Amino acid sequence: MEFETTVKDIISRTYNVKSFRFPRPASLDYKAGQFMFVTIKAGNETLRKHFSFSSSPTDKDFIEFTKKLTGHPFSNALDALKPGDWAKIEAPYGNFILDGEFERIVMLSGGIGITPLISICKYCTDMGLGTRVTLLYANRTKKDIAFRKELEELQERNKNLKVVFAVEEPGEGWKGYVGRIDAGMVKKEVPDYMEAMFFTCGPPLMIDAMDKLLSELGVTRERIKKESFAGY
Repeated sequence: MEFETTVKDIISRTYNVKSFRFPRPASLDYKAGQFMFVTIKAGNETLRKHFSFSSSPTDKDFIEFTKKLTGHPFSNALDALKPGDWAKIEAPYGNFILDGEFERIVMLSGGIGITPLISICKYCTDMGLGTRVTLLYANRTKKDIAFRKELEELQERNKNLKVVFAVEEPGEGWKGYVGRIDAGMVKKEVPDYMEAMFFTCGPPLMIDAMDKLLSELGVTRERIKKESFAGY
């Protein structure tokens, strides 16, 4: 469906990541992991891009997408938005979804690639699904971890959800993994990985690296869903 709307709320997730919320039309149905096209105004121009839902289908009052602010024109236009500003949304799209059909999933994510995956984590938790979920989430520093608090709270609520953080530059007091997602991390945190469906989401270079990693681990392409997030 396509509809005009206004910004409901803007939430800072990290120093350079913001979530943008809009009222959810009663007739809008979508699945965890899908995406929307968003059109906004910047001066006399209209700009259109697609973003994954970072909200869950269980969030009845709002829909949300989340963006890393990169300094590109669309990012700058988003950063200038205020509650009440106009937008147009077309949704839903995409097949990077979980609908409760898998018993075991492993999610490999980097940076802002977390957005469709937190939608899936919220959905599994809110619906009380029996799906066993392990999320391996890599970032450059701990300051770059979007939704860290939300993910930790979801993990507390959902005994079937396990969240594992990794950073390349740990800094003082970091007790998690240091470095990127690798075979050793997967084997340690997901000993039953050969039984799992994999969801990979992040920048194109990370997706390529995860493809290579999973191939080396013997995971077939039929057991991999992927979504690539190019920067703009």
